[in-house]
Amino acid sequence: MKSPNIVLLLVLGLVSLTSYADAPKSDADLKLPMTEGPFKPTDESLKQYKTPEWFRDAKFGIWAHWGPQAVPRHGDWYARKLYISDELNKKTGVHAPDKDYADHLKRYGHPSQYGYKDIIPLWKAQNWDPDKLMELYKKAGAKYFVSMGSHHDNFFLWDSKIHRWNAANMGPKKDVVGLWQKAAQKQGMRFGVSEHLGASYTWFQVSHNSDQKGPYAGVPYDGNDPQYQDLYHTKAAANDTGWMSINPAWHQEWYDSIKELIDNYHPDLLYSDSGLPFGDVGRTMIAHYYNQNIAQHGGNLEAVYNCKEKADDRFVRDLERGIMDTGKPYVWQTDTSIGDWFYSTGQKYKTSTEIVDLLVDIVSKNGNLLINIVQTPEGDLEPDMLTTLDQIGAWTSVNGEGIYGTRPWKVYGERPLDAVEIKGGGFNENKIKFTANDIRFTTKADALYAFALGVPTEDIKIRSLGSESKLSDKAVSQITLLGSNEVVKWKQVGDALVITKPSAVPNNSALCYKITFAQ
Repeated sequence: MKSPNIVLLLVLGLVSLTSYADAPKSDADLKLPMTEGPFKPTDESLKQYKTPEWFRDAKFGIWAHWGPQAVPRHGDWYARKLYISDELNKKTGVHAPDKDYADHLKRYGHPSQYGYKDIIPLWKAQNWDPDKLMELYKKAGAKYFVSMGSHHDNFFLWDSKIHRWNAANMGPKKDVVGLWQKAAQKQGMRFGVSEHLGASYTWFQVSHNSDQKGPYAGVPYDGNDPQYQDLYHTKAAANDTGWMSINPAWHQEWYDSIKELIDNYHPDLLYSDSGLPFGDVGRTMIAHYYNQNIAQHGGNLEAVYNCKEKADDRFVRDLERGIMDTGKPYVWQTDTSIGDWFYSTGQKYKTSTEIVDLLVDIVSKNGNLLINIVQTPEGDLEPDMLTTLDQIGAWTSVNGEGIYGTRPWKVYGERPLDAVEIKGGGFNENKIKFTANDIRFTTKADALYAFALGVPTEDIKIRSLGSESKLSDKAVSQITLLGSNEVVKWKQVGDALVITKPSAVPNNSALCYKITFAQ
C-alpha cells in the first residue's frame, strides 16, 4: 500500500501547489464588491458607527449553535477531533487518540474512508419546529435570536448558491437560516446570524493528515480526496497555521460567502467567531453590511456586528464565556452556552439562577447576554432545558422592568468587601461566584433598580445609597420589591441604605428592588 499512497500524496501536493500558483498573490488582488454608502473600509470611517437603540434595549438574546456536529452527541469541534489520531495529554504526558477519533473509528469507520462528509447526511433535524422553539425563547424573555450560519466545519446552514455543502441541499434539506428568521420575525424578535467560517481554513487542516501508526499508518484521511476539498479545503501552505488563514484565495472565498449570507437575509446582527477577519477584507465586509442595512432601513443604521477584539467604536465587542470586571461606556456582549456548544450526552447545564445572575451582572455593566440553548441533533430540546427556559421566563416576566430598556447607573454595583478580584475578559465566567451581597444597578426613567444576586439571609446593605454617599444626591422616597406585595421596610443611614430582609421572596434568583427618589 505504501507506493500508491506516496503517489497520491505527490499528486495532491501538485494540485495544492498549482492552486497556490493560480491564486491571488495578495488581498490587493481580490474582488470585493460592496454596497456604496457612508461607510468605507477603513477604521476611521467605521468609527461613525453608533450602536442601535434596539440592541441597547434588548439585553438578552438566544443562540442556536447547531448543525451536523451534533449528530455524534460528543459536543463541540467533532468535525476536527475525529481526525486527531494522536495527541499529547499535557497533564499526563501520554500520547493517545482523541476520544472523538476513537469513538468515530468504533461507530462509523476509519476517517480515510468514512469522515465528516459522511456525518452530514445523518443530520436530519426531523423534530425541529422553529416556530415552537421561538415561542419558547420569546416567553423566556429573549429579544433577539441568532442562528448559526456556518461553523468551522464549512457546512452552511443557509441556502447557498455558491457552496454545495449546505443544509438546503444536504442533511435536513431545509434553509435553516431562512426558517429561523421567519420564526423570529413572527415573534417580533430581531434576527442575527453567526459566521465561524473565517477560522475554518486552518481548523480543518487535520483532515489532510493520516494515522502515524497502526494498520492505517500513512493512509490519507478523506480530506485529501480532491472531490471533497470544497468541504475540507485544499491543503494549506506550511506557514499557514494561525487561527485565521493568510491565504488571499481563502479571504476571497470567505468574503463571497459572507456577502451572500448578508445579501440574502439582511440580518439585524452578524457575529464573527474571531477578531476582525482578514484585515481590509473584513473592513470591507463590515462597510458593506452597514451600508446595505442603511439602504434596507430607509437611511437608518440598525445593524449590529460582533467580533472578538476591541471595538474602538467600529462595532460591538464580544466576549466568549466571559464578563467585564466593571461598567463600560460602550455597549458590549457576552456569548456563552447553557452547556457545551453542541449537544453532548450527559453534559451539565447552567441553572436558571446562574443564567439570571450572569444577565443582571452583564446588563449592569452596559452589556448584553447571548446564550446558546443546546438542541439535540433531531432539533428539539431536552426536558431539563425546557424547565430552565420556563424558570428564566418566570423571572424575566417579573423583573424585566429592571432589565429591558435600562441603562447603566453611575456605578455598576457593589461586590462583597471580601470578594476576590477577577480580571475582566473572555473565559472567566466560571471564576465568579455571586451572592446576595452582590448588588447590581440599572436605571430607567426616574427609577433606580438594585438587584441582589441571591436570596438574602440578612438585611441588605447598599453602601452606594447611604445618605452620606457622594453617589446619592437625593433622599430615597420609596422602595418596592418587584413581584411582591409585601411592604418593603428600609432606612437610609450615613453609610448605607438598609433594606430589611423580606419575609417571603417572589423567586429564588436575583431579587430586584425598584427605588425612587425625592424630587
